[in-house]
Amino acid sequence: MSGPEPFLPGFEIRRIAGDGAAINTATAGQGPALLLLHGHPHTMVIWRKVAQAYVDAGFSVVITDLRGYGDSDKPPGGENHVAYSKRAMARDQVAVMRALGHDRFSIIGHDRGGRVAHRLVLDHPDAVERLSVIDIAPTATMYAGTNMEFARRYFWWFFLIQDAPLPERMIQADPEFFLRTHLDTQLADKTAVDAACFAEYLRAYLLPGTIHAICEDYRAAAAIDLDHDAADAGTRVASPLQALWSEKGTVGTLYDVLETWRDKAHTVEGEALPCGHCLQEELPDLFIAKTLAFLQRP
Repeated sequence: MSGPEPFLPGFEIRRIAGDGAAINTATAGQGPALLLLHGHPHTMVIWRKVAQAYVDAGFSVVITDLRGYGDSDKPPGGENHVAYSKRAMARDQVAVMRALGHDRFSIIGHDRGGRVAHRLVLDHPDAVERLSVIDIAPTATMYAGTNMEFARRYFWWFFLIQDAPLPERMIQADPEFFLRTHLDTQLADKTAVDAACFAEYLRAYLLPGTIHAICEDYRAAAAIDLDHDAADAGTRVASPLQALWSEKGTVGTLYDVLETWRDKAHTVEGEALPCGHCLQEELPDLFIAKTLAFLQRP
């Protein structure tokens, strides 16, 4: 059976209208709302090891595929890649949460999902109770500090932004190899993604339009998103913010992660965990403990 259902038992999975794109959404539980946002090159399945723990802890859990990813819609990018701006992607998530009756919610955002969450809390500050960002520093900070080591470790930040169709055609020459290599590069524990999970990631990756949409996501990050960030340079996140990052990964090696977020938010806490980029796949029990301690604080 293909699709996310086997990985998220007990969750109802359906498509819900976002802001110009139908968003694949999984829901379970009752209580305060918690939105889980994945990154690249993942889908909602990345939360498979931790999702039920949040339900058991008393949250109404919402997991989505970002627009362009998984089984969500993949609209054309438009001028300046506007359809994949983090502002547009954030509006999808707000629309989904409101459709589910959640006007205020907390967010855990990993990788690209963390960047969508950062924009969401800036554009919709009254909607966000608490925000946890996973293994990222702010986009503008990372681009501004580009050096040889960053470019070597995060080459896709510079490869995927090249004009279409160059990266798309190169990836499509052997997409399974590209996806496997990308995941293995970021995982300290390569067994954290088993064969069934990789097959599901690959299924989603091979859906028509996905590879182009992923490139548009990164093109937007290097264009319109930086314009939006510059316009909001003086605005700080009001919600309490937790940053967790990989002790063995690029972000923690090249940046003082907490300081990068203290430039962007009023209240910041967090720490490194002893794993690779995908904390929730590699150390799920510790990840659950650290995030719940933050989310459940009075």
